[in-house]
Amino acid sequence: MELGMIGLGRMGANMAQRLQRGGITVTGFDPGDEARARVQENGIAAVESLQALVQALPAPRVVWLMVPSKVVDATLDALLPLLSPQDVVIDGGNSWYRDSLQHASRCAEHHVGFVDCGTSGGVWGLQEGYCLMIGGDAAVVAELSPLFKVLAPAADRGWAHVGPVGAGHFSKMVHNGIEYGMMQAYAEGFALMQKKVDFNLDLAQVADVWRHGSVVRSWLLDLSADALKSNPSLAGIAPYVEDSGEGRWTVSEAIELDVPAPVITLSLLERLRSREDNSFTDRMLAAMRNEFGGHAIKPSGDGP
Repeated sequence: MELGMIGLGRMGANMAQRLQRGGITVTGFDPGDEARARVQENGIAAVESLQALVQALPAPRVVWLMVPSKVVDATLDALLPLLSPQDVVIDGGNSWYRDSLQHASRCAEHHVGFVDCGTSGGVWGLQEGYCLMIGGDAAVVAELSPLFKVLAPAADRGWAHVGPVGAGHFSKMVHNGIEYGMMQAYAEGFALMQKKVDFNLDLAQVADVWRHGSVVRSWLLDLSADALKSNPSLAGIAPYVEDSGEGRWTVSEAIELDVPAPVITLSLLERLRSREDNSFTDRMLAAMRNEFGGHAIKPSGDGP
């Protein structure tokens, strides 16, 4: 089986390598010279244009998009005129499921199949395998199953056809919303233990203990334990947490469906809060406390 991989960043390059190791012939494309050079060092063919990629693949072609959600539309603009009927596009990035529904419609206009694949595994996927949540026509997904079996942790687990087009990215969206909440809970718990100076807790030790037999054990906890072992005080790490969009989409969907999701919502808000320097919100709170209760205001060190 052959595949074209568009997007050779950390995820795309590692996925291409895992596929190649599993017997899938991969041809990659990325607009960046360095990205193409890196995969070529691992024995993966890389071309310099989408046209060259399409020409290199036998029909019916299978093309996997591993690009940021904001460039999927532009990529399809350039790609669809080059494809033929019965070709298939897989979007394995973190696209909003509603956008995926529109992308499927665009592909259908060209008689090209479309599959949305929510992909989890991060930089560890090459070694451990990827969790794949797949949306699309059942017959198309079945034809593509050799790809999913190679990418997953094992042929019989870690991947599933979860429903029609859109279901894959919807499942991944909710997955990432849950991830936000889990990460926030761990972070708050470790912050609480770090603040209890009377006990001088070894946070890496506690994390390692929790990894075995505890009801809160998880891969996130494994990674937390490793991070604390290598950098117990988290020195050099700025208190600034990005979000890639899935948490926002999850919260928006929860509101639309009247599903209370306070943990996920608050974890998203905490990420937004982490980006505020000299928070106006906190300064306003201090000013109000002073106005109604005469509570002292701590002077700012940032000047008048």
